[in-house]
Amino acid sequence: MIHPVEIAEGLARGEFYLEYLPILSLPDLHCIGAEALIRWRRADGVVVMPGEFIPCLECTPASGVLTYWVIETAAAELREWLRRHPDVHLSLNIPPEIAGRGGVYYAAMKSGLADMIPQLILEVTERGLPDTLGLEGLLQAQQLGIKIALDDVNLLGGANLAILSRCPFDIIKVDRHLLAMITPETPNPEWLEGLTALIRASRLMVIAEGIETAQQLQALMQAGVQAAQGFHLSPPLAAAGLIAFHGRTHGKEDADSGLGP
Repeated sequence: MIHPVEIAEGLARGEFYLEYLPILSLPDLHCIGAEALIRWRRADGVVVMPGEFIPCLECTPASGVLTYWVIETAAAELREWLRRHPDVHLSLNIPPEIAGRGGVYYAAMKSGLADMIPQLILEVTERGLPDTLGLEGLLQAQQLGIKIALDDVNLLGGANLAILSRCPFDIIKVDRHLLAMITPETPNPEWLEGLTALIRASRLMVIAEGIETAQQLQALMQAGVQAAQGFHLSPPLAAAGLIAFHGRTHGKEDADSGLGP
């Protein structure tokens, strides 16, 4: 198991970097933002994925340090692009112990994103909700103009839906395991009908994660899903690549290519 001290030392040595997974609107496939993804390339050249080290950070001081590093780094790389395109957003994965307690807003102000708060989306998972991250914390973040997304929503078990009934989320992100159920043999799994009903009956924006096939994309469009991300649309990109990708999806020359790091 990776110890939080190793992560702190890696951060001090500059071993961490960010990639950005584009989020596209449906059905026009315009890039409307991106999710910041943290990567760790250790001194031996091995890249450690978030699933291997993020769980080791929960409820430790290193969790906050790494989260603020992500905000500051994303701001340095994308601040001018966000300023030039107020209709795009930046999505950040935030641990429950940090979101809603003012720290994110402080980091945004410090990094120069204060005037772009409405373009920020904080992604949280159901783990620790709503105990660690209470309803009051969510409301305070939203009052600042920040949008809140519930990540890894699984419509099969009902737990996520119970949380949605109690907490004021703006966005839900449908788990990639659900999308994997859309196959030539099962083109319209039962959960798709329920998702369509949820979209029609609520103000929620739905983002589908992990799209890998054209069939999955078509099924989601027919279900009324508003946005999507996944390798079928684009792999994670460095900041300059994201900026160029955004321009291409909007049919523009890469006029912003000089805005990256």
